[in-house]
Amino acid sequence: MKMTNITLEALEYILPPYIITSEQIESELGETMQRLKLPKGILKSLTGIRERRVWSLEKKPSDAATLAARKVIQKSGIDPKEIGCIINTSVCRDYIEPSVSCIVHSNLRLSQNCLNFDVSNACLGFFNAIELVSMMIESKRIKYGLIVNGETSGELLDSTIKRLQHPNTTINDYRNNFASLTLGSCGVAAIIGSAEYTQTNHKLNGMVNLADTTHSRLCVGQHDHMEADAAALMKHGVNLAHETWKIAEKELDNWSDKEIDFYIPHQVSLKNIELLNATLNISPTKQQLNFMNFGNMGPAAIPVTLKIAEEEGKLFTGSHIAMLGIGSGLNCSMMSITW
Repeated sequence: MKMTNITLEALEYILPPYIITSEQIESELGETMQRLKLPKGILKSLTGIRERRVWSLEKKPSDAATLAARKVIQKSGIDPKEIGCIINTSVCRDYIEPSVSCIVHSNLRLSQNCLNFDVSNACLGFFNAIELVSMMIESKRIKYGLIVNGETSGELLDSTIKRLQHPNTTINDYRNNFASLTLGSCGVAAIIGSAEYTQTNHKLNGMVNLADTTHSRLCVGQHDHMEADAAALMKHGVNLAHETWKIAEKELDNWSDKEIDFYIPHQVSLKNIELLNATLNISPTKQQLNFMNFGNMGPAAIPVTLKIAEEEGKLFTGSHIAMLGIGSGLNCSMMSITW
């Protein structure tokens, strides 16, 4: 999908107050690791993740999403009455129903005419929401769309540690639950608008999507239990990214490593990044990475990383930015932005 009239008007995030290091997690799993003959430091060495952020366990996804939404509305200066749609994209949910978006809608006291719903697609929810909002703006259905995300993975992390502390835990149990130990939490929100009214001129040029759902059960999760074949996810996810890249070369303008100034890649682990770089033949020096300090924040990772790149002064007017997303399922999306 090419976008002709869409801009990123504002983007803000909120980080949880509590830091949990990989060393702390391994300390809690000390007896299990010793029994399974797993060396200290394996969590950090295999993933590159030093620490991750978590909320207190009573914090709901809607709470985190609301904090980020209030911040982005305040910073943007946009009248909330002009927001025609709010979409929540978090993997974490307050309840099976109602949607997280309607709770945030209520917290923000948005207009009764403001459409509200959730989009759930693992790590790609934020991408999907951008595409949906863009279509609504292009068709003149709405003027602005608000996309929110509140990840509260502390419950899953806590329950995984308790599960692995069990004296009957096997090496296969450890491998299957390993990905849960990498998760981080945060809140993030973006306002998407029409170039006709833009205050930023950060233009969304277009995006491409590709699926390979033959691998839909490589990662299966509930709110307190997730099992994943991390090695297979990495292999097949990067292969899918390679196929998606070839589509982007055909459908998106100026899509090559030479013409792309900056990358915001999928943030899971160091090994994933290294394999992605080698497979796509893209420049590591052009990337913004933060999984080392935040862990895997799911669909929030790419928008948070984009904002951090701006805060650190790495994005300039006219910069061509490529956002590369991979989600369990498997799905892949790539988006082009001119800053």
